[in-house]
Amino acid sequence: MDEIIDSNQLKEIGQRIRSARLAAGLTQSDLAFSADIRTSHISDIELGKKQLSILTFCKIIEALRVSADEILRPNTPEVNRIYQNEFSQLLQDCTPTEIESLLKIVKEIKTSLHNKTDND
Repeated sequence: MDEIIDSNQLKEIGQRIRSARLAAGLTQSDLAFSADIRTSHISDIELGKKQLSILTFCKIIEALRVSADEILRPNTPEVNRIYQNEFSQLLQDCTPTEIESLLKIVKEIKTSLHNKTDND
């Protein structure tokens, strides 16, 4: 039996693709060009309006240079290790004062995200 991805899952996948695209410093047009996909299709995917084929998904993650797990399964231990390593790399060239400031910002954002989740 074929499983259909529900609209919430499509939106979540689309949001993760958008986040990865932005983190890579790419516009939708840049990603579309690199993945050989129409820009409007990238937009529809990011908004969760379209299901992606495996081929399209592979083109997108290859163009973004991210793991499929980062897009499909962000709550797995391996992906969490990837994120932790990225945070560690971001902090490598920071001064102690900068690290302290970033830590305060991250704590505030985390609190805000948790409050948003609690209110949803």
